[in-house]
Amino acid sequence: MFKAFQQSIRALKANPVRTVLTTLGIVIGIATVIMVLSAGAGFRSLIDDQIKSLGSDTLFIKTRVPPTTKNRAQTLTPGIAVGITTFNQRDLDDIKKLNNVVNDYGMVTGMAVAGYRNNQKNVIYFGSSAERFSIDKHELKVGRFYTAAEDTGAAQVIILGSNLADNLFLQDDPLGKLARVGNLNFLVIGVYKPQGGGEGGADDSLFMPLQTAQKKMLGINYISVAVVQLKNTNLGDATSEGIKLTLRKNHNITNPDKDDFIVMTQAQVLDIYNTIFNGITILLIAIASISLVVGGVGIMNIMYVVVTERTAEIGLKKALGAKNSDILSEFLIESVLVTVLGGIIGILFGAVLGWLVSIVASYAGLVWTFTVPLYSIIIGVGVSAIIGISFGVLPARSAAKLDPIEALRYE
Repeated sequence: MFKAFQQSIRALKANPVRTVLTTLGIVIGIATVIMVLSAGAGFRSLIDDQIKSLGSDTLFIKTRVPPTTKNRAQTLTPGIAVGITTFNQRDLDDIKKLNNVVNDYGMVTGMAVAGYRNNQKNVIYFGSSAERFSIDKHELKVGRFYTAAEDTGAAQVIILGSNLADNLFLQDDPLGKLARVGNLNFLVIGVYKPQGGGEGGADDSLFMPLQTAQKKMLGINYISVAVVQLKNTNLGDATSEGIKLTLRKNHNITNPDKDDFIVMTQAQVLDIYNTIFNGITILLIAIASISLVVGGVGIMNIMYVVVTERTAEIGLKKALGAKNSDILSEFLIESVLVTVLGGIIGILFGAVLGWLVSIVASYAGLVWTFTVPLYSIIIGVGVSAIIGISFGVLPARSAAKLDPIEALRYE
């Protein structure tokens, strides 16, 4: 076996260009798989960071149109999507009375043009009650949060995301200055620290009191999303059921299938993200596998060429006493070496590509952790070896079955 290994190494060194071209398909396929899995791990770190920023003790309520009801209590308001109009502050006040609830806040969102002097930008704005600041973990770079009194009075005050503040005010200090949002002027009272999330995320958005967004920007009296803070996270599922019962009572819903809301714990939110991303990952790996199959077919074709070129050599070895198993081992080892070599190079190349993805993501403001999961390396090496064996066995068997006399006469 050791001699077969040495002979395989010499055969690969004798034709370096052919060896490189043969491994190229495997390199590309394995590199793509490693990059996808590395990027997937980075994306998971981004999602985890975004959810943890809301605190590990929260759950979420989102309105939805009941699947069994068409056009029930819904409206189309400029700046927001079609939504349910029955979810309001009274619901949040009743939810706050539940034993395991510490606090909650509602939120609405819309789009507008924000401007300061000659600088303008299309932005997403969020309106939420002042209770948000005791629940969310994001900190201000400068300024202050708006108060409950400012929310109740629909004060025209805003807090800017870090990127938006830089884009609108450039080198000017935004605190205490008036910025336009839509047709109204707002006093800038604070600027958030960078939060990540990329283009269009929190860093490019602005935040205002809930009443201001409802009455002066959107002309509505309902909310679309709510966040609830829990005393005991172990009672999250029980609290979720209590919230559902409260909302059904307030909305006169007797059939759970007609719920106009969704209550989700953080674990459920993560499960949804993981399910979506796992599906995307499987799809990308399946696409990358095509190049692996193509690379395997290329290896098989090259090995058949090698067998043809070395027919006389095979005949001489068999005439001198080499067994069929010896010939089979030599050519099979050669095939496996090519694929494992391609797998190792592919792992390194894929890791570099994954690192470049993390650099680009970090440059875009995303909280992206670069990592190459151990299972991806195991998959890379394992798949390479399997391909080498699977696509190398036929040419190797073909070489082993050659008749020594006919092989010697081949030339």
